Amino acid sequence: MKFEAVLFDCDGVLVDSEPITNGVLRDMLEESGWALTPAECMRVFVGKAVRDERALIEARTGQPLTEDWMAEFYDRRNRELQARLQAIAGAHEAVAAAHAQVAERIACASGADRFKVEMQLAQVGLMDYFAGRIFSGHEMPRSKPAPDVYLAAAAHLGAAGARCLVIEDTTTGVTAGIAAGATVWAYCPLAEHGAALQQAGASRLFAHMADLPGLLAAA
Repeated sequence: MKFEAVLFDCDGVLVDSEPITNGVLRDMLEESGWALTPAECMRVFVGKAVRDERALIEARTGQPLTEDWMAEFYDRRNRELQARLQAIAGAHEAVAAAHAQVAERIACASGADRFKVEMQLAQVGLMDYFAGRIFSGHEMPRSKPAPDVYLAAAAHLGAAGARCLVIEDTTTGVTAGIAAGATVWAYCPLAEHGAALQQAGASRLFAHMADLPGLLAAA
C-alpha cells in the first residue's frame, strides 16, 4: 500500500454529528438575533470552529461572543450529542480496514475540541482504535483549513505528510489535508458537494463509508 498512515476527520466522517451540532448552534444564534435556516447554518459553519467565526457572529448578532455563551453552547451541544449521536454507516468497518492496512498507524485529526471528539468516539464504540492518537485543532497554533492538526498527527505516527491518506468531508478539511502534503479522499454522500471537494483538492470521492475498505485494498 502506498500510504503509511490514514488520518480521519471526525465530524461527518466517523460520526453523524453535524446536523445535531449545527442545530444547536442555529437555535442559539437565533436566540441572539441572527436567524438562519438549518441549511444556511450548515453552509456557513460546517467544518469550522465556532470561535474562529467570532467576528462574523458578533457582526450578525450585534453582541459579543462571550465565554458564557460558548459554555452554554458546549453544554447544550454535548447533551444533544449524548442523546442522539450515531456513527456514520460503515464507519466501524472503514476504520478497522484502515487499522489493518497500515499496521495500526491511524489517527483522528479534528477541528473540534478534544472533549467532543473523545466523547463522540467513545459513544459510538470507536475509541479503542484511536486512543492516544486523537488531535484537536483547538490545541494547535491554527485550526483547519491550516494543516497543523494533520501535520501533528502525521508526526506522531512517524509518517511524512506526503505518505498519509486523509479522509475528509468538507472543503475546509480537504484544504487542510492538501496543505499538509497528504492525499485526500472525500466522503461525499451528496453528489452536489462533489465539485467543491474536488476543487479543494480531493483526488477521490466516495459516497458510502462502506466503500472505503475496498478502496484501501486496491491502493
